[in-house]
Amino acid sequence: MKPIQVGLLGAGTVGSGTFKVLLRNQEEIKRRAGRGIEITMVADLDTARAREVAGEGVKVVADAREVIANPDIDIVIELIGGYGIAKQLVLEAIAAGKHVVTANKALLAVHGTEIFAAAHAKGVMVAFEAAVAGGIPIIKALREGLTANSIQWLAGIINGTTNFILSEMRDKGLDFATVLKEAQRLGYAEADPTFDIEGVDAGHKVTLMSAIAFGIPVQFDKAHIEGITKLAAQDIKYAEQLGYRIKLLGITKRTAQGIELRVHPSLVPSKRLLANVEGAMNAVVVHGDAVGTTLYYGKGAGSEPTASAVIADLVDITRLHTADAAHRVPHLAFHPDAMSDLKVLPMAEVVTSYYLRLRVADQAGVLAKVTGLLATAGISIDAVLQREADEVGGEGSTQTDLIILTHDAREGTVNDVLAELQALPTVLQPIVRIRKEELS
Repeated sequence: MKPIQVGLLGAGTVGSGTFKVLLRNQEEIKRRAGRGIEITMVADLDTARAREVAGEGVKVVADAREVIANPDIDIVIELIGGYGIAKQLVLEAIAAGKHVVTANKALLAVHGTEIFAAAHAKGVMVAFEAAVAGGIPIIKALREGLTANSIQWLAGIINGTTNFILSEMRDKGLDFATVLKEAQRLGYAEADPTFDIEGVDAGHKVTLMSAIAFGIPVQFDKAHIEGITKLAAQDIKYAEQLGYRIKLLGITKRTAQGIELRVHPSLVPSKRLLANVEGAMNAVVVHGDAVGTTLYYGKGAGSEPTASAVIADLVDITRLHTADAAHRVPHLAFHPDAMSDLKVLPMAEVVTSYYLRLRVADQAGVLAKVTGLLATAGISIDAVLQREADEVGGEGSTQTDLIILTHDAREGTVNDVLAELQALPTVLQPIVRIRKEELS
């Protein structure tokens, strides 16, 4: 059978990895797909780089629309990134009857509803395994492997840059700014790392996983997102002393009130597997009612790990290329007419537990006042740790750190009581609040 022809938009890191892996494993890929898969056309503004990546026999152009207009191209791989021209090109490829493979989590998290609807109407596939957690096949696990389950929750370390920074802060006792510079020097962080360190990248990914897990539309605008820029080295140290590690987690849960969708630093018990994912690695834990808890771990970025996911999508589309569209796996696992309208909860309605650190005056009655206000608000205390004043501020210090772990409480209630605590004259600095996730 004639090989399926693929057009590639963007010949950067992942594009070059896709060429390498396809070439190296072409015979096995053909045996699995049932026919050959060939990238026959590449579009990149840097045509010299694209020619170097593509090698002989591949047509290289500067205009991506030439690829989309080519009637011989069956599948378009979009590796440009961003919300702008990438969206236009993906919609144009769909309109031209091309299947699409993309690694663009930002595009799908923001515009996925429109893109999937267009693909469904045209009878083509949009595959995006590479958009979440690089080489880890988490999208396929959620869409197919766990399809018998009512998924209850998932939590993931889905940004390698932030996990590397947090690992270094914990191991070396360094502050955030110092480790960020080192991460940039080593190539783990971009020159502009905002999307990573502010949690936006993780927010895009957990939005997609939430939609697949619960059969809801992609709703990135409703996700609660916090990054790691305000984390202090002493909080990582205190967490360790209490038996926890701090990780930036993407979390989505099914509750009686609706769906939680959030990204923020979290205390995770150090005995949990997720707490021991170090460096730039990614991991996702999924809890289903039938299977229980499952873990997916691996490289979340990089040329060949991400190319692995791109090619897996190419194989899937090649296998199903001639199949009746109604018999393909739906984009978000659930058939479009069976999607749920479950509401995404505002953060104030989320219930979880907390780590609170208060820098307070080292004097009698402070602890009693703090715990009294928490009790009045109905917030139960799990543990209290009070540091020696000398340890916090040096010899003769009149300040100390008060660390409190709470049981589950509603976020809105915690916000109110924190405002009361912050107003106390004996609370000397802004209160640090980090959510605690037992993942049990």
